Amino acid sequence: MGYYIRVLATKADQPALKFLDSRLRDAKVHAALRLETGNEQKWEQLVLAHPNGPEIALIEFNPIESGELGQEELMEFIEEVAECQPQSASHWLKQYLPGIKTIYALQLLSGTDIEDGWKAVHILQGALWTQSGGILQSDGEGFTNEDGNHILWQFSDSASGKWKMAVLDGEKWIAFEMELGNSEQREAFLQGRVPRAARLL
Repeated sequence: MGYYIRVLATKADQPALKFLDSRLRDAKVHAALRLETGNEQKWEQLVLAHPNGPEIALIEFNPIESGELGQEELMEFIEEVAECQPQSASHWLKQYLPGIKTIYALQLLSGTDIEDGWKAVHILQGALWTQSGGILQSDGEGFTNEDGNHILWQFSDSASGKWKMAVLDGEKWIAFEMELGNSEQREAFLQGRVPRAARLL
């Protein structure tokens, strides 16, 4: 099974293929979108690829409809977050996720690590998110809030590096940057607290 990053969108309207193409061109990224299934008015799958090289990502449009893949995936996420920490973020997500209208799933392929593959992925993810609202999710990392800061711990035990996070203080998110590999900072986050050594954003 491939590695996915997702936009969990609160708007049902689909960003046009021409709009997504324009965002890549504006950023001067040497990558292009190809329609795989569906049509330009209502695409189902797109392929992001280098001009003369390997494919970077497969993008799937999964509306939340009864009996469809998007609905099944959303239900799995709702069950999944119930077991995660911090509890405050888990509770927030259980309340938030039923309002999701569409899932845009980006499966990362071999071209991601070539030249500006990652940049192209992030521009495309950002374009979908800007137009459709909602939150982000990444396999092996977790979910963000609407500001793009991670709020739920789903990293591996070996995770390290600086990461932008947020915890709830009542109904307000407090954003900060922490070191994922620091056990004291990690424990504070899991308890829903801002780590003492974290840098507020």
